[in-house]
Amino acid sequence: MTTALLVIDVQNDFCPGGALAVPDGDAIVASVNRLIAGSSCVVLTQDWHPVGHASFASTHGRDPFTTAELSYGEQVLWPDHCVQGTRGAAFHADLDIDAARLVIRKGHDPRIDSYSAFQENDRATSTGLAGWLREVGVERVELCGLATDYCVAYSALDAATLGFEVAVHTEACRGIDAAGVAAQLAAMEAAGVALL
Repeated sequence: MTTALLVIDVQNDFCPGGALAVPDGDAIVASVNRLIAGSSCVVLTQDWHPVGHASFASTHGRDPFTTAELSYGEQVLWPDHCVQGTRGAAFHADLDIDAARLVIRKGHDPRIDSYSAFQENDRATSTGLAGWLREVGVERVELCGLATDYCVAYSALDAATLGFEVAVHTEACRGIDAAGVAAQLAAMEAAGVALL
């Protein structure tokens, strides 16, 4: 086995009706399931925040989508989302989670947000995913999921930096902001990420 499929944050809070819904976020589930069916190594990521997480606007008494300076730099402040153990943090009901060999929960440190599947936003704390992938012989990662301009892009760019061959299935992703998606797609291409 040399290829792993990373399914990024296909969770209720990122789908329509969720606390931080990505437009048409649920429209990718069928495509993601087809990719899962064709993969021998599937890894799911799951945003998994404690109540009062530092990335939540409510924690700071601020409006969502403003920014705050945290210990690791500027942080977008989000609506409370993907709170541990809630329906919003659960995977979309139609996602084929039984095929997963590993689930990486990220953003569980109350002080640090985590967009990437590989490291937290302090850019120093590893999730352990890279080591696990290498241990099972993975050399190439393919990504899909939510959202293109945040967690998918950060994960793809980190994977490339870590020396993996990387591809993103763009039809099985959705983004928050069109301009942000375009900028991140360009950044991924510049880093050698294949856009499928």
